Amino acid sequence: MSGPATSDIPAESVATNPSQPSIPSTSVPDASRREPSSSAPGATELTGQPVTALLDYEQKKLETAKQLVVNSLRYEPDFPIPGIKFIDILPIFQNPVAFESLLEVLVLLIRERFSNEIPDVIVGLEARGFLFGPTLALRLNRPFVPVRKKGKMPGACRTVEYKKEYGKDEFQVQTSAIKPGQTCLIVDDIIATGGTAAAAGQLVELCDAKLMGYLFMIEITNLKGKALLGDKPIITLVEHNEEE
Repeated sequence: MSGPATSDIPAESVATNPSQPSIPSTSVPDASRREPSSSAPGATELTGQPVTALLDYEQKKLETAKQLVVNSLRYEPDFPIPGIKFIDILPIFQNPVAFESLLEVLVLLIRERFSNEIPDVIVGLEARGFLFGPTLALRLNRPFVPVRKKGKMPGACRTVEYKKEYGKDEFQVQTSAIKPGQTCLIVDDIIATGGTAAAAGQLVELCDAKLMGYLFMIEITNLKGKALLGDKPIITLVEHNEEE
């Protein structure tokens, strides 16, 4: 979720898979909290994930879309607090070509990482995960399940508390949204310190479902958020190291 990067660390927490259609091969044809520079120090780079499983034209499309994401980012200094350079992903969604390209490349990355197995459920985190999570789920012909802050959803909910630099917060998912045994892919705009993503992973496990992995548009590599996510597969579109 876009916003200031915080050192949130998860604390304590309070139906069978449907048949899976193959991810279609697309024949045609967004990030974060901190600012990537166009210069070498602290520059945002395309993630080095292998794409050898993709066809040549798919690899080219993937790299083009990655660069389009970087070029579409907008930077806001001292937001939401002084000293934070906020990376705004919203321009991507204001450009239909960029948005379409984003969706297609995410489908390619999922296929490249998981072959023809796709998750039963796309789980999106409040709030930036809601911008592309539902449309990605629709593209995959899968349901979308939101994870929200406590008190935002009606009915019975499962709850996980996680710690942040400035206190604690709680994430919830509706108890009926994820069925036992379903495979889930958690999506969000950014992985920084990893606390919110880890909390969402705990929610999936509380549902007796299987956490298939995580997908992020941008990774802030020097914050080492992946360390909180265990050994689950992690898909990232672009990465940024602020300390280089």
